[in-house]
Amino acid sequence: MPQSPLQLNADLHCHSTVSDGTLHPQALAARAKANGVELWALTDHDEVGGQRRALEAALDLSLPYLTGVEISVSFAGITVHIVGLGFDLDNAALQAGLAATRGGRRQRAMEMSDALAAAGIRGAFEGALKYAGNPELISRTHFARHLVETRACSDTQEVFRRFLVQGKPGYVPHRWATLRDAVHWIVAAGGMAVIAHPGRYKLTANEEYALFSEFKAHGGQGVEVVTGSHHASDFVKYTDMALEFGLYASRGADFHSPEESHVDLGTLPDLPAKLTPVWEALQHRVHQPA
Repeated sequence: MPQSPLQLNADLHCHSTVSDGTLHPQALAARAKANGVELWALTDHDEVGGQRRALEAALDLSLPYLTGVEISVSFAGITVHIVGLGFDLDNAALQAGLAATRGGRRQRAMEMSDALAAAGIRGAFEGALKYAGNPELISRTHFARHLVETRACSDTQEVFRRFLVQGKPGYVPHRWATLRDAVHWIVAAGGMAVIAHPGRYKLTANEEYALFSEFKAHGGQGVEVVTGSHHASDFVKYTDMALEFGLYASRGADFHSPEESHVDLGTLPDLPAKLTPVWEALQHRVHQPA
């Protein structure tokens, strides 16, 4: 047993083939277990279609499980992600909200393909579609894998330096859910809303403060402090913000693929001292092995 709840090897952010990961939910469960994860959640983008497979696989491996999802939100002109944990999978309002958020991805993808074609890269939509296990969730990540496969770029990092981001060829904005709606869907389904990897967003200090303030006002309760894209300085910064806003702290690799992800499931450092982990508040929502 860990010496304190902060030392629990919880990994509460990763993606499967149901959204933009490369492993099936069952394979992710096995990888989490093999890496020593003690509490796991699959958090596919705007979709809970992999949840039952993930839950069953986790429990078969004696791995405690929290339901999860990552919802795309438009805030201050950029896309922000809100993770939901420990919610009721059968909640109708959450299901409807996620379906509405997924709507428009295909049209956006076709516009991205047209923009790439104008830049000399043809057939990108069909190429990206090959990587999308769920065509409803075709995303920039699938386009990036196609551009690497066709050697337009050497790796996915180069893709996002040269294409698919604001101001570059292939970028097409999309209107996602509102922050209020995403938080309300999660909370109404009995779960906890968590700001995902806040260190990734290109927000000014005032915009970031507004994000945390509005999130808390709408009923949000958590923030990812330790995550795959955060550096040590981010751990310190978001520890302070979690304490300032009275938020629970979460931890997750944001793992997508053995070949692409810099951080593997279960390999993150512990949450910093002074914090209260999200799993302390969600104990009653954890699915435990028999």
